[in-house]
Amino acid sequence: MFTKLLIANRGEIACRIIKTAQAMGVRTVALYSDADIDARHVAMADESFYLGGSAPADSYLKADLIIDIAKKSGAQAIHPGYGFLSENAEFALKCEQSGIAFVGPSAAAIDSMGSKSAAKEIMGAANVPLVPGYHGDVQEDDVLVSEANKMGFPLLIKAAYGGGGKGMRIVENSAEVLEAIQSARREAISSFGNDKLLMERYLRQPRHVEVQVFADSQGHCIYLSDRDCSIQRRHQKVVEEAPAPGLSDALRISMGEAAVAAAKAINYEGAGTVEFLLDTDGSFYFMEMNTRLQVEHPVTEMVTGQDLVKWQLMVASGSELPLTQDEVRIHGHAFEVRIYAEDPQNDFLPASGKLNFLREPEQSKFVRIDSGVRENDVISNFYDPMISKLITWDESRPRALQRLVHALASYQISGLKHNIEFLANIAEHDAFSEANFSTDFIERYGDSLIGHGLSDSQSNERNTALALAALYQLCARKADAKRCAVNSHDPYSPWGAVNGFRLNSASVHQVALLDDDQQINHLELTETQLGGQSVYQLKINDSQLTLSGELIGETLHAEIALFPTTDSSHCAQTIKRTGHKIKVPVSQVGDDFTLFINSSSYHYRALQSEVVEEQDNLEDKLKAPMNGTIVTHLVEKGDKVVAGQGIMVMEAMKMEYTIESPFDGVVSAFFFNAGELVSDGMLLAEIEPAVVESSLTEEPV
Repeated sequence: MFTKLLIANRGEIACRIIKTAQAMGVRTVALYSDADIDARHVAMADESFYLGGSAPADSYLKADLIIDIAKKSGAQAIHPGYGFLSENAEFALKCEQSGIAFVGPSAAAIDSMGSKSAAKEIMGAANVPLVPGYHGDVQEDDVLVSEANKMGFPLLIKAAYGGGGKGMRIVENSAEVLEAIQSARREAISSFGNDKLLMERYLRQPRHVEVQVFADSQGHCIYLSDRDCSIQRRHQKVVEEAPAPGLSDALRISMGEAAVAAAKAINYEGAGTVEFLLDTDGSFYFMEMNTRLQVEHPVTEMVTGQDLVKWQLMVASGSELPLTQDEVRIHGHAFEVRIYAEDPQNDFLPASGKLNFLREPEQSKFVRIDSGVRENDVISNFYDPMISKLITWDESRPRALQRLVHALASYQISGLKHNIEFLANIAEHDAFSEANFSTDFIERYGDSLIGHGLSDSQSNERNTALALAALYQLCARKADAKRCAVNSHDPYSPWGAVNGFRLNSASVHQVALLDDDQQINHLELTETQLGGQSVYQLKINDSQLTLSGELIGETLHAEIALFPTTDSSHCAQTIKRTGHKIKVPVSQVGDDFTLFINSSSYHYRALQSEVVEEQDNLEDKLKAPMNGTIVTHLVEKGDKVVAGQGIMVMEAMKMEYTIESPFDGVVSAFFFNAGELVSDGMLLAEIEPAVVESSLTEEPV
């Protein structure tokens, strides 16, 4: 076994590998870029070395420098994690040539599966079932268009050397083919440095089922359970579970044996995943093989009771597999969701910023969190915006799912946008709980999952959150006033009181809160004292509410009656009879604060005075939705455009986004050219609204 291991990665997976290596008595070496100087994985490792600038090309993709650091540090092996250099055959070969063990398959095996088209040929020869398609080397536009038309629609265009949904396009008809080919090529060359494409028939409602395989250098190869990864967005996995629900024993064995055949066909060693598309009739087809440890490997660990990183290190050091196929046991069910910094309400655009507040669910044998961040860390726009992976396990699928729902409700983040509420909506969806899903699940149920169009219950919860936010403001003011009074020369001065006092009338408090929709909510709370307790009356829309509570630490202990009488003399009786006691965690940074209610986060800004918010006029300009790079202009200055027409394409985090015209008009200016960097909120183009011409003509005299 190695005595020192270098981890050529960052974030969550680097922390995951360090944890197992150190438990095995192996010293660890971390790497870091400018953006990761104070990162968690650096703090966890035994030692660390600086790579360079924040961009991956200036740091985590510098293969020669990484190998030099391994030699300098005395590391006998390099674990690449996933992403970056993990499936780079040239890097694996350089490790081999330098006498450093690469914790993964051979360069030849990586190269065999690195090209999706070559992989299809190898799998076909090994009798692994394939989806019909075109995987040829001839890549001219006219050839690809012709092959697409022969194949029929819908079809899927993929980057031959890609992954993670990048360089992938679904094409519904022949009119879309050429544009999809060109767009996929651009994204492929940007993300993978190779623009080769392949095409195959697109199955309408397949499931994505994959099999974890493991092989050693002695020729042993086994499979360890299967996973369902059908819940995807833009071909990127959102929820994974093991084992895949609803598979017969015979089908499960057939897929496992096919996965082993795929691994043996390329003399595979180490951890790998063979991915299949499972059609509605029970047929399954090879999709691709990932020659690395998968992001979702924890669900396999939870149901097998095995540490796959430990297996990787053992196999890379020459040991045999710890188990034979007959010894593999599957127990219980596990789910994994990926907690991302992204905005589901804004087309899931990645978010960056500081984690001002982070409270994770309590970990146990039922709940596991794999994370690479801590409170006050910054999610950079240079890397994948994953915050953590939340994994739950229990004896059965329903019980494991309930664990997931509860854990999501306990996960609290503020400071940037995140997808926790979106994940909770998936976990609580009837179709998901019944395992009635396919890869189009999010597309099919998108509005209800994202929260577009509020239901009555959601509207009531939003009103409740606003009321609790107002109550929190009053409790915070009183707490501040109390602290100031204690430290003042006259702690009993009436000028230090925060009670909304008015002569000969009820005490009234004014609160102004700016919400995430940029709406200013002016709230008026009438205070009465009953039994030494402050009770507040508040009207929101058509609802009358009665509130009381206190702030204890970071938690608002509140009591709220949703349908009380407006007669303040009955406030106490109303709360006693219909009130709802609730504990609401709150995080505050400056004037911004967040309330956590169930799996939802409600963000507000307290306005100290009348504030007039200037609204961007979308009728004459467009802004960058996030930091990125301009890829191309789709029209020219002076062109007429219609609402929804693509104006330009920008790239961020290796994904392309089309900036569309919000109305009919004429492009009057572009402010950035292809290749230029832009920041979130920058004006990209200007469009003059179309002039509506009168249909009336003057009659000749």
